[in-house]
Amino acid sequence: MGGRAVVETTKGMLRTLLLSGYEEFAAWLTRRLGSAELAREALQETYLRLERGNEIGPVHSPKAYLLRTAINIAINKRVADKRRLGISETEKLLAIPDEAPDPARTVEARSEIEALTRALAELPVRRRQIFLASWVEEVSHPEIAKRFGISVRTVQIELKDALEHCAHRLRRKQNIR
Repeated sequence: MGGRAVVETTKGMLRTLLLSGYEEFAAWLTRRLGSAELAREALQETYLRLERGNEIGPVHSPKAYLLRTAINIAINKRVADKRRLGISETEKLLAIPDEAPDPARTVEARSEIEALTRALAELPVRRRQIFLASWVEEVSHPEIAKRFGISVRTVQIELKDALEHCAHRLRRKQNIR
């Protein structure tokens, strides 16, 4: 008898054993797995694997082979099920609002950034540097005054003028302190 015939004989014998001992296998797996539904699903998948035509080497203990196959299938199913979200988790995720800006808001924001960049470029160099030190680098007014060798009041005036200029260029009314 050739190797293919042995495989077919092994698969046929395993299918016959699985079908004839189905209830016994199901009862044993139910006790082992704690779920009759999972046991039956694992046995069904075991049968389907036998039907698929995958090669099976020599099987010394057919009953143990079938049980081990079914247990492995059940374990893999449990792992896969843990990765899946349930209906309530899915509903909760779908209820979370999408805070990402829509395409129109993104284009609008980019346009405003470009307008602000142009407005800043129009400022005198020192005023622009003071503005960037304050708003981008978050340097304190006294530190900016020290850096530029000017008074804190002059820093405040430069910042006010820079904000007014940018607000005018952006065509917005700003609340300037």
